[in-house]
Amino acid sequence: MKKILIPTKLDKVAANILAESSLYEVIQDDSSSIGDLAKAHPDTFGLIVRSEKVTEDIINALPELKIIVRAGAGFNTIDTKYARKKSIDVMNTPGANSNAVAEEVLALMLSDARHIIKADASTRAGKWEKKNFMGREISGKTIGIVGLGYIGRLLAKRLAGFDANLIGYDPVISSERAANVNVELTDIETIFSTSDYISLHIPENEDTKGMVNWNLMSKMKDGATIINCARAGIIVEDDLRKAKNEKNIRLLNDVYDKDAEGEKSIADIADIMLPHLGASTKEANFNAAKRAAEQIIDLETKGITSFIVNRDIPEGLAEEYCELANTLSKLARELAGKNTTVKLIETSVYGSLEPYADWLIVPIVAGIWSDFDMSMDFHAAQEYLRDMGIEYGTRDVDSGKTYDASITVDITYEIDDERLKQISIRGTVTEGVIMISRINTFDKLYFEPKGNSTYFLYEDRPGVIGAIGAKLAEKNINIHDIRNAYDKKTNRSLAIMKVSDHVSDELIADIKQDINATAAFSIKI
Repeated sequence: MKKILIPTKLDKVAANILAESSLYEVIQDDSSSIGDLAKAHPDTFGLIVRSEKVTEDIINALPELKIIVRAGAGFNTIDTKYARKKSIDVMNTPGANSNAVAEEVLALMLSDARHIIKADASTRAGKWEKKNFMGREISGKTIGIVGLGYIGRLLAKRLAGFDANLIGYDPVISSERAANVNVELTDIETIFSTSDYISLHIPENEDTKGMVNWNLMSKMKDGATIINCARAGIIVEDDLRKAKNEKNIRLLNDVYDKDAEGEKSIADIADIMLPHLGASTKEANFNAAKRAAEQIIDLETKGITSFIVNRDIPEGLAEEYCELANTLSKLARELAGKNTTVKLIETSVYGSLEPYADWLIVPIVAGIWSDFDMSMDFHAAQEYLRDMGIEYGTRDVDSGKTYDASITVDITYEIDDERLKQISIRGTVTEGVIMISRINTFDKLYFEPKGNSTYFLYEDRPGVIGAIGAKLAEKNINIHDIRNAYDKKTNRSLAIMKVSDHVSDELIADIKQDINATAAFSIKI
């Protein structure tokens, strides 16, 4: 029998399911450290953890280890890269804690709106300060939900009985899927300018870190409330201090840079602070434990790999083609606009890459949405798209075309309720270098997208390239390479420039207005 070690306080259902399968011997101990348990059980085959750190040293102490399961969604406490080097699969259980977090948001909203915490302390002290605790109702208020994944949609369902106006922002989810939970999709500026409550449910990554800043908070209603049960880094604390002073913004918080004892940097601006209790319910603990055990058995007996978060690239597929697929989708997303709603993704995979068409969905989805981990597998990518109501298709390719080892990524997205638009990009790898060969009707570009680059689409006319160059020069930014393709049918040109330094959003907007471009962005790959 294979040994499963559970060095954490986890519902016994995991141990029971594993033991009942007759495949595993289970050791569950939440009183000893994970390090001591690893030394005592070097023959461990599988490890189920919650927030325990699984470091290189822990992995080395378990030479027989083949599976690590994080009973929860986040797996940043596990050294996934070193685990892969040791041929260890790491899995998580996304969604198991979602309802617990959604209900916590409601608890925070109601506690704050009716002064539950302060009123309780006051009454216990023998006081009768009823006039000091005038509250407000949630019914009839506008509630903005930033991020409509598992938790955001469950929150919308839980709010249904409050007769509130629900609006949401999520560049991934389709408008139909949002409408299913009575949420009207809108832009992030509208969320912050019109909501009485704003609940954050987004990951912390390069796109979202510091996203909630003064630019957004300055638009908020006086006395509006932010609820953060997501990640600490998405809010700029100093900007929130300013918003609190100038607009009396309230903060209900459950997340921090570190889950540990000690002073918290937001203590002066948080109206309610909890010690990261989002997933701390018996039900969530049960769900995560049950799924962790079932996933181990499914992986072992059925080969189901959907929740593995550190999978290798398939044998025979060169890593640069994964980078190519990822780069194509990043560029397509930028051209479509990060805030547009994607409806359909279609790919064409040519030549020697054809056998890997299914796997290439992973880097493509990760390129379009940074919260999807590129170490996930094909089934996880399919589930991600299905959950967001987005169609994905791989076209049959014309073998007569000589696009050997090339990939085309097409994104169809909404302009408004009645109109759709498509972005199509093709690329290949030449002598180990990623090359973009076509963007929409602009063919034979042969541009290497590595480093800092800018893209401008505009009505063709003399002087535009000079105007762009002059604006860049004003900021001491040099042009290292340029492609300037022309489409005779539409009389439009596409200027792609590799530049010496990052081009700010402000400068891009300035150039876009100056040359009257229909699309403009900068990107670093």
